[in-house]
Amino acid sequence: MTNTNQYLKNIGLEAKKASHLMAKVSTQQKNDALTFLIELLNSKAATILKANEKDVKAAKKNKLDRASIDRLIISSKTIDAMINGIQEIVDLRDPIGEIMHLNARPSGIQVGQMRVALGVIGMIYESRPNVTIDAASLSIKSGNAIILRGGSESIHSNIALSGLIHEALKKSGLSIKAVQVIDSTDRSIVKGMIKLNDYIDVIIPRGGKSLTKMISDEATVPVIKHLDGNCHVFVDKDADLNKTLKIIENSKTQRLGTCNTTESLLISKHIARDFLPKIVKMLHQHKVEVRGCKETLKHVKGIKKASENDFYTEYLDAIISCKIVIDIDEAIHHINQYSSHHTDAIVTENYERAMQFLKEVDSSSVMVNASTRFADGFEYGLGAEIGISTNKLHVRGPVGLEGLTSLKYIVLGNGHTRK
Repeated sequence: MTNTNQYLKNIGLEAKKASHLMAKVSTQQKNDALTFLIELLNSKAATILKANEKDVKAAKKNKLDRASIDRLIISSKTIDAMINGIQEIVDLRDPIGEIMHLNARPSGIQVGQMRVALGVIGMIYESRPNVTIDAASLSIKSGNAIILRGGSESIHSNIALSGLIHEALKKSGLSIKAVQVIDSTDRSIVKGMIKLNDYIDVIIPRGGKSLTKMISDEATVPVIKHLDGNCHVFVDKDADLNKTLKIIENSKTQRLGTCNTTESLLISKHIARDFLPKIVKMLHQHKVEVRGCKETLKHVKGIKKASENDFYTEYLDAIISCKIVIDIDEAIHHINQYSSHHTDAIVTENYERAMQFLKEVDSSSVMVNASTRFADGFEYGLGAEIGISTNKLHVRGPVGLEGLTSLKYIVLGNGHTRK
């Protein structure tokens, strides 16, 4: 453990130094580094795919679950998505140094706020090697330094990607220590990172609930996180059936292993008799198991009864819970009790109820007539995202560029003194 502590301190010290250098870097230099990275991803795609092949092969041998393997795989399409994400970040306005809310005070001074980088970010994540690129790119553009610790299952992919990141940083004249990817699979690294207060300003976990809960419970460094994605779609009595079927189909079946996949349906009792059999038929065509409340079982035969625990569960699998509710008030109450406050949606043609849902559902993303799968930094126009936050302080929802910054007060005077 002593060796681990020293290893982390060395990395932390290098990151802290790099963060001070990043504070001086121009937007052009940051964009140059990201543009070089795009070129390298294009030219060295074969190297990335080969490294990822090793990880996927080992994951299958170790009998990793289906959702984890799905998140681990890098394909040509994944590389294209990485490139598109980086290009969006290049195109985004650089928030660092922006001065806002500048007001003259009666004393004559001007008081405002300036947007600045957080400093050093610690990122701990599982599977998803594309996070390495997303997090590094956002960190570079937002003027931060970052320490990345991926899961052991993606070690070959992450090392290959980190080599490209360092090459791009070096080519643009930036410190390669601005992005450090930990190449050790030692589990004690995680517990050490989350207590590295002298060097790391914020920890962002991205992975399974057990990892995030452990970090939330044990970290002494501030944490930006969400524990799970128990997302809901509420079908209001004034919903359009065609829209409902499309939204539920996409929300649940496009990808099973993501945090913005819908895990629970709420159906207004006024339309359950007509709508529910059609919804269940569509879900069964996609081989999705439906677990329903007592009322649900009256309208659809041959489905399993949902337990209380089902309504709290993020399945990440071909399973969905279903409950019939009296009205929008019961739906909102259910969501605020059982959801993970990640993403919840209403399908309705009623404006007043849509606005009520937006105001009263306590989640980081709330949607009207749209798939929960849209809860994503890329889809929100943030470029890539470093994660989703269900925190209520600092940042909430997909964490993009501005989520990796802070505000400090600035005061402008001309020899002013306080009376």
